[in-house]
Amino acid sequence: MHISKRLKALADMIPPGSKVIDVGCDHALLSIYLANEKDCTCLASDVNEKAILGAQVNIEKYNANVKTIVTNGLDGLTITKDDYIVLAGMGTATIKKILSDKKLSDYLLIATHNHLEELRRFVVSLGFVIASEKFVIDYDKGYVIILFKRGKKKYSKLDYAYGPMARYDNNYLLYELEKLINIKKDLDNSSFKVRLKNQMEINKLKKLILKGKD
Repeated sequence: MHISKRLKALADMIPPGSKVIDVGCDHALLSIYLANEKDCTCLASDVNEKAILGAQVNIEKYNANVKTIVTNGLDGLTITKDDYIVLAGMGTATIKKILSDKKLSDYLLIATHNHLEELRRFVVSLGFVIASEKFVIDYDKGYVIILFKRGKKKYSKLDYAYGPMARYDNNYLLYELEKLINIKKDLDNSSFKVRLKNQMEINKLKKLILKGKD
């Protein structure tokens, strides 16, 4: 079964035989792959009923043992400490709403498409540590996938900004640098403060990249 590089990277971070709750599953291809290739027990959930209907078509097509449910985030779901809760393909604001005031498992696997620093700070504040980070480029777009586990640990500002592990991946740093340089091109009419902040981040990334080459 072929899945995207992003979904494959997510799947690779989940141990065989795990129980998985795939929140915002969309087409459910991740759950199907995990069920068929890694013998995982998967529940694919989405707030969109049409998405679940499409997921069920795929589940039947690939003959996968995946259950589905229409629900908002984790609402109404029974969660145990060993579950792997996957949240991918959504923004940090949505993820924060889903995780707030909920009984959570010991494992959160998250791939947001914005505000990574905010996400790291928020999930760590819930009593998790960053266990693993992986950067992948899929269809010319970069993704940082983070596995959080229950625990306590202090992190530096740099850890929150670029990840305690991801910041040692120069491919990730170069990707972020290119984004900042592209932003810089559109800041000509911005305030000095905004332009200075952008330049400081560019300089910080350049230092990290050079350090990684030592």
